[in-house]
Amino acid sequence: QVQLVESGGGLVQAGGSLRLSCTASGRTFGTHGMGWFRQAPGKEREFVAAISRSTGSTFYADSVKGRFTISRDNAKNTASLQMNSLKPEDTAVYYCAVKKAYNSMWYTEAQYGSWGQGTQVTVSS
Repeated sequence: QVQLVESGGGLVQAGGSLRLSCTASGRTFGTHGMGWFRQAPGKEREFVAAISRSTGSTFYADSVKGRFTISRDNAKNTASLQMNSLKPEDTAVYYCAVKKAYNSMWYTEAQYGSWGQGTQVTVSS
């Protein structure tokens, strides 16, 4: 079992930046990668970004491409999400999760497990 803890959320003005971190503990060996999802009020949870544990390949939702950067530190079992040029529509609870299955379905929520508790990101206009 893997446990995840997110941190770094907060309130920021539009155009500002935040950096989210996710620390994993437990049985992290053999996982395919880590991902970030978000859920805005009244909306379904959606994919934001993911990174492969072995290759470092990254995957982004079109809505954040060019503004967000995901990175990982395997030695520390952490994944970070640098968010720049934030927009009010980025407001949501952000969750990190572990992708266990070795396949190419990086954008699919069902491929992820061991979700963190979430961290709130609020972007004011």
